[in-house]
Amino acid sequence: MHPAPPLSPTPRSTVRRGARRARTDRAELYAVLDAGLVGHLGVVLGDAPVVLPTGYGRRGDTLYLHGSTGAASLRAAAAGAPVCFTVTHVDGIVYARSAFHHLMNYRCAVVHGVARPVTDPAERLLGLEVLTEHLAPGSWTATRRPDRRELAATALLTLDLTEASVKVRTGPPGDDERDLTAPVWAGVLPLRTVVGEPDSDPLLPPGTPVPARVRDRVL
Repeated sequence: MHPAPPLSPTPRSTVRRGARRARTDRAELYAVLDAGLVGHLGVVLGDAPVVLPTGYGRRGDTLYLHGSTGAASLRAAAAGAPVCFTVTHVDGIVYARSAFHHLMNYRCAVVHGVARPVTDPAERLLGLEVLTEHLAPGSWTATRRPDRRELAATALLTLDLTEASVKVRTGPPGDDERDLTAPVWAGVLPLRTVVGEPDSDPLLPPGTPVPARVRDRVL
């Protein structure tokens, strides 16, 4: 297997502010995307930008995005409007000795491009499988597949990862030397997403066990 090519910056994807935090390893892009569940899709509708939370999944260098066929943002993207898709993880709140240097530790991926509507029936099923498995691994084979009515109500787009950037901030605060002797606590308050105990649907028959595909995600 050949290693993934590095990220190739374009004028839109070049990180300028805080450039030292930019990453060029495509594997880091995959890691940020794969760790998220919701991204934000930005597109201009009329004369105003609109940014909406959007479900997604990745297969190789392709993102699959989906939503209702009635969503104006997806219709605009499907028609060829340029889009920007972002995924961000906040890993910690950085407390500094000065208000100016308070910030966050984070991982962020930004993808620019033109989305492509998926119309081929086989690719539509593949894309929906990718989305389902990203959200709830093991569920595509364990549950009923979408029927014709559900497929007709679902817009499915692809966005390739050719034009993308990754920015990461880790570590302690970067206080000015003049503030290092100030009697103020400084450090990082970590933030984590925690998986809770499964809450079974009350309409399930009594005693229905939680399947391994769900149970195994509980930390």
